Amino acid sequence: MNPKLASVAIVALLVLMFGQRFLHSVPAGHVGVAILFGEVQASPYPEGLHFVSPFLSWADLDARQDSFKISQLEMPTRDQLLSKVDLSIQWRLDSARAPEIFRDTGDKERMVAVHLHPKARSLVRELGTKIDRAEDLFKDEVRDRLALLLTEELSAYVADKGIIVESVLLRNINLPTVLAEAIGRKKEREQEVERQRAELERVKLEQEQQVALAEASFRAAEEDSKRIRILSEAKAYEIATINKAASGNPAYIQLQSLEALKKMATDPAAKLYFMDSNSSSPLPLMHLGDVATQKR
Repeated sequence: MNPKLASVAIVALLVLMFGQRFLHSVPAGHVGVAILFGEVQASPYPEGLHFVSPFLSWADLDARQDSFKISQLEMPTRDQLLSKVDLSIQWRLDSARAPEIFRDTGDKERMVAVHLHPKARSLVRELGTKIDRAEDLFKDEVRDRLALLLTEELSAYVADKGIIVESVLLRNINLPTVLAEAIGRKKEREQEVERQRAELERVKLEQEQQVALAEASFRAAEEDSKRIRILSEAKAYEIATINKAASGNPAYIQLQSLEALKKMATDPAAKLYFMDSNSSSPLPLMHLGDVATQKR
């Protein structure tokens, strides 16, 4: 076998077997930590492909923002009642300090278990003693203040450990059973009062509408009464005027009699009777003027 070909084959085989150890790719959003014979190297490796020593081993830590939840943390308040709260903590590790974090603490699970979770539990108990009453936890200003203090205190505690806390959120608050029931009863009473108030407002509105309707009806009746009175007075004036004219003018009565006879003549069912054939006015009603003159 040709010695040169053998050398090339051996080199190619070694490259295939160990060549990948000269390269290391750090995934997106991660930071690489190099370890040489058990010793953590001081320099972090950003995401991407790197040419490295084949003797290095690697730990790639996730440097993206992360969130973890803590449930049922006990929070005693000054009124000697014990509430329970649920937290959501937004955090990430400091990429520039990844080697130090890995050497002193470990991976992300260890960061949560060693630093974040115990301190959050301690802060909840500590800050709860600054709240006067457990029911104050339902006030927006108290909740906002508590979340702000938790964020500030926890951030300050873990900052020198290479952990960056973005925010601490209060997800849920469970009050003591006795207090929760009392608050529930109080809300029911308030809702009942509101219902009664609404019912009173409704009755009041209906009464006002009925009063307005009655007033409108009364005004309409007054207008009708005035109209009827005016018509009655006009009719009475008309009758009085006719009586006055008739009493002083027999010819007027006879004229009215003729008008009545004209109307009777146009009616096929009407009948005419001659009252007195010897009278100068034998047609009915025609002698009324004479009678009126005789009476006068």
